[in-house]
Amino acid sequence: MSLLTSLARLRALDEGVAQPIATVRHCHLSARPMVFVPLKLSGEAAAPLAAMLGTDRDRPHLLVVAQPRNRDLRFAWAADLAGVLLPYVEGFLSGTETVERRNADPYERVLDAPQLVVPNTAGVAFTRLLGRSTRFRRTDGPYPVPEAVPLLGRWLTYFGERAAFPGSSLMLAATEELGRHWATGQSGLEDANLAALLGWITDGPSDDAEDPLIWPPAGPATDPGFDAEVLAPAIDSGSAERITEALRTQLEPTWRLMWQAIDLLAGLPEGAGVAQRWEQDRGSFSGMAAQIAEGAPPQARRDGAIAAASRLARMERAQAAYDVQRAYDDPLVMAEYRLTGEAFAGEVVETDPEHAEGEGRSRKLRPLVVIKTDDPVRLAPGTALGTPQRRGQGAQLVSAGDGLATIKITKGMGRGRTPTPGAVPEVGERVCYTSLTDDFQGSPALPEAEATPWTHGGPPHAYVPTDEDAQEEWS
Repeated sequence: MSLLTSLARLRALDEGVAQPIATVRHCHLSARPMVFVPLKLSGEAAAPLAAMLGTDRDRPHLLVVAQPRNRDLRFAWAADLAGVLLPYVEGFLSGTETVERRNADPYERVLDAPQLVVPNTAGVAFTRLLGRSTRFRRTDGPYPVPEAVPLLGRWLTYFGERAAFPGSSLMLAATEELGRHWATGQSGLEDANLAALLGWITDGPSDDAEDPLIWPPAGPATDPGFDAEVLAPAIDSGSAERITEALRTQLEPTWRLMWQAIDLLAGLPEGAGVAQRWEQDRGSFSGMAAQIAEGAPPQARRDGAIAAASRLARMERAQAAYDVQRAYDDPLVMAEYRLTGEAFAGEVVETDPEHAEGEGRSRKLRPLVVIKTDDPVRLAPGTALGTPQRRGQGAQLVSAGDGLATIKITKGMGRGRTPTPGAVPEVGERVCYTSLTDDFQGSPALPEAEATPWTHGGPPHAYVPTDEDAQEEWS
């Protein structure tokens, strides 16, 4: 936890209301998100019990498994879930645009993409497990499942995996996104309770938020008291109507909270970097849809060594880019780096727009800017710098001390003998420079899968799904 977030939590505790730790929204919000509130049977990893989902807050779909331990009923429930989710997902595949790529063939990218919103990170984990328990199922043979179930599993797996990708908005956990934008006076564990977290943000903490009779847990696990006193007798009675109404009481409060959370996030202006990350999401979604259309097998249970290393490199790069974009988009996030000395802000007190280095053809325009700052500058001379005020500009720290920092602009000022208008900050302008830049090193050169060294298992065999893939002790 950062220093400013810790201070915000202390202030929230003192004032009795959550404190904002962001000035803009750092995630994309769809105009038509699919809210998905799942419940699972206690003591089971991925045995579905019920789900409430939909894109219309006034008309949710309620899907219930009358007997969760009955395999046929579970997969019939999965088929019903597919009947709601798949049309939503596939509805985004009709409109596409052609994207040109450097040194690569152009490809078709969807104009918009689906978005799943679940209550918490446990809901993401359950979605991923549900996908794993369904994507390998066969539609023929001794234990056939409805045709849509394996396809549903592939999409649920995809969304669950994409949720772990830094900056992705294809699948959001409400508590996680709210926690990125507000700090409460309770612990991180308590913030995982959607009712309690929203209470801090809206009206301040309330004992009612922790009462499971008023605000049942946001899933996927149910309250033990409800299990023993309501659910178990209902299941024993064999009455589907009684079970459905019992589970409705557990899901409807969370359903209302989910839309309240979406409204809160929608009330924040979108950060400048969100659109770019959503483009990447749309590209990823388009790639997954293309794989399915081409008849590719379902996702393997485990990545090979090369695939795992490649995935890790992509995620590390995405995390670094996400951190930079959040800081450039949001002064409150940048303030964290100002405290640590990785960024500084201040007022321009002197400029030399005509300063250049070299002679003749090697002469290069390098304007100098002197900034008066109260921030600690713990960067070494020569450190590459960027600025949120001029995102295409590059600079270099020349010197720092006695409350003054001198920088040299190295790119983003035009190609003429003099800087383009506005490229050099003017005296009196307030600016911020930071060592956080998006000039990352390229991904490491990895061998082809066929060249996997013996220390990492050697070349992997071509993946072919088998009946064993579908064998799970909880499925």
